[in-house]
Amino acid sequence: MNRQFDLIIFDWDGTLMDSEAKIVRCMQAATVDVGIPDPGAAAIRDIIGLGLSEAMQVLFPEQIPDRRADLVERYRQHFLELDNTGMPLFPGVTQGLTQLTDQGYLLAIATGKARRGLNRVLDETGMRHLFVCSRCADEAFSKPHPQMLEDILGQTAVDAGRALMVGDTVYDMEMARSAQVAGLAVSYGVHARERLLGSGALACVDSFPEVCAWVK
Repeated sequence: MNRQFDLIIFDWDGTLMDSEAKIVRCMQAATVDVGIPDPGAAAIRDIIGLGLSEAMQVLFPEQIPDRRADLVERYRQHFLELDNTGMPLFPGVTQGLTQLTDQGYLLAIATGKARRGLNRVLDETGMRHLFVCSRCADEAFSKPHPQMLEDILGQTAVDAGRALMVGDTVYDMEMARSAQVAGLAVSYGVHARERLLGSGALACVDSFPEVCAWVK
């Protein structure tokens, strides 16, 4: 079977897992703990996909670095320990990833999560074995810098022209473009279709089964 891609790289939050509500709640809780104004759910949704430090700079540019560092620590505590908001996988994710693996595609992850957080959800979902490698925001420059993708391409020895980045934010698409990797956007995450298509996505699909159908 002729195929266009050998390596499919997925964003995690908003692409494979529906974690938007928990991220928003934990960020709002962190602002209460630190004693600064809540920037609002829409602003928080917009920075999903960035590394935590970069997200805090966007959300709270007026705060001194030490205060933003406090926010990072409080957010992590809420996300990893205190908040119990559910984070289901999107419909069709487990079956779709398994099918792609069975069909010979290499799968990887490029995420704004920290390594500790990614390891936790990989273990909780039982999906670690499906991915050949992953890269997190505390191991490389944050999206949209291309380092995550460049590192994954190096680890897998796959040419950029044979790789596809799948994500729900303009940060994913801009990262892909900078790394000369094709980008496929999903509409069910945090950024609107028009923004995704305007940031270089080849297409924008509406469900995870459609992701798999588009790849094949």
